[in-house]
Amino acid sequence: MRFNITDGVKHLIIINVVVFIGTLTLGDGKLFDSLFTMFFPTNDMFQPWQVVTHMFMHAGPAHLLFNMFALWMFGTPVEQRLGTKKFLFVYFSAGFGALLFQLGYYYVDYFSAMQSIADLNFGSELLHQIMNINALSGDYIQGEILHQKMIPLLNEANFTTPISNDQFKAIFDLNVLNRSAMVGASGCIMGILAAFGMMNPNAELMMIFLPIPIKAKYFIPGIILLDVISAITGTSFFSPSNTAYMAHVGGAVIGFLIMWYWKKNDMNKFRWN
Repeated sequence: MRFNITDGVKHLIIINVVVFIGTLTLGDGKLFDSLFTMFFPTNDMFQPWQVVTHMFMHAGPAHLLFNMFALWMFGTPVEQRLGTKKFLFVYFSAGFGALLFQLGYYYVDYFSAMQSIADLNFGSELLHQIMNINALSGDYIQGEILHQKMIPLLNEANFTTPISNDQFKAIFDLNVLNRSAMVGASGCIMGILAAFGMMNPNAELMMIFLPIPIKAKYFIPGIILLDVISAITGTSFFSPSNTAYMAHVGGAVIGFLIMWYWKKNDMNKFRWN
């Protein structure tokens, strides 16, 4: 079997691999994570360029390998049909769409939590300090640590209003949201997968752990539906539990909308084939 790869896909894979090597080797393995991961906008570590750089970051070798394999498998035929410029337009548009969907999902919880603590009348600076408390114990945020580290901040601000259990839970949720982070090209690749499905609706696809051929026009919507269910229920079907499921949905939706528009206008300058 001949190994074909297009220029756009090849260069994207190279960049992703180089960034991953840098993530492992530079600054004790922490420099790239602190600079290029997409942090929640209220986090002290957030920087504007992270809206782009997080698309080239990966959490581990398996994450990188799976994404790059999918990029090669689906990105190559899509780029062959669209050309490099339009392929990259779909790829990065899907990545931005993925980010917006996931942030929008986070902000629903953010505004709900903010509403719950509105009566406390935290000043903006005090709230910012509390949200940026490092209450991690291993990989998990601990309520006891958060409470202990809050006390000096509240005393310094002369804050004496009692905090109820429900309000503390909201504060805890805000701290968790503030530490949420996004890495990976999955959103971009979901957009490319949607484009592939629009071009090849009857192509038969299957998962490694479910070797049953399913046509793309059923397979891809099914994957998106599972991601929606996972985002709502927290139940993971095929992905790790810390997957940004709405990012997958956002990438696929943007990829579909772009291809739908180009297909609809396939007789004019916006044609895609």
